[in-house]
Amino acid sequence: MVSGPAVDEGLYKIRHIRFLTESTFVLRIDRGNLQFKAGQHIIVGLEGALNLREYSVYSGENDDYLEILVREVFKGSVSLQLKQVKPGQLLQVNGPFGSFGLETFNIFSRKHIFIATGTGIAPFHSFVRSYPGINYILLHGVSSAKEAYDRNDYDPHHYILCSSKEKNAGFTGRVTKFLSGYPVDPEMLFYACGNGSMIYEVYHILRDKGIPVENINSEVYF
Repeated sequence: MVSGPAVDEGLYKIRHIRFLTESTFVLRIDRGNLQFKAGQHIIVGLEGALNLREYSVYSGENDDYLEILVREVFKGSVSLQLKQVKPGQLLQVNGPFGSFGLETFNIFSRKHIFIATGTGIAPFHSFVRSYPGINYILLHGVSSAKEAYDRNDYDPHHYILCSSKEKNAGFTGRVTKFLSGYPVDPEMLFYACGNGSMIYEVYHILRDKGIPVENINSEVYF
């Protein structure tokens, strides 16, 4: 678990918006003096807006900017608003919050298995960017290969795409199906981020494989 720095609250200028698909994008904003630990989230919304939303920080601890990975949600007011922003516009940012993160004393001494669905990959992108050389395997569950967000940012030997609806796009099937057949040992550390049903299934699979519960960390991601 990680303990984060003091919570900040203020307005931050948008630098850039980068689309990964027609509905998913990376929003880059000024960082100011905001300090965070990889895995934590911030609460974001338009300047003066009443509706705000939690997003895991996508960028690394040492980057001079903040990034979040946003997927447009049907009838989701915040994501729809963020999709329309322009460079120079101000966002309200509160945080950081949360304790989902790597244990400092285990970062380079243990093997980490990251399990994500969709944009739940965001904290793992921050992990890998913050700690080059970490020993990890990233299992990313998506519907199709177009949702393999920024896959070139990961070592191809450490990244496994699990596509539930598209053949010939890595492993064909849900990420939990891949995990069921993946060899594990009790010394590995597991981190799951995504929808609640996936996380529940991951715990069930890993406990059946003899992984102690203290080696399993999770963050529900909507």
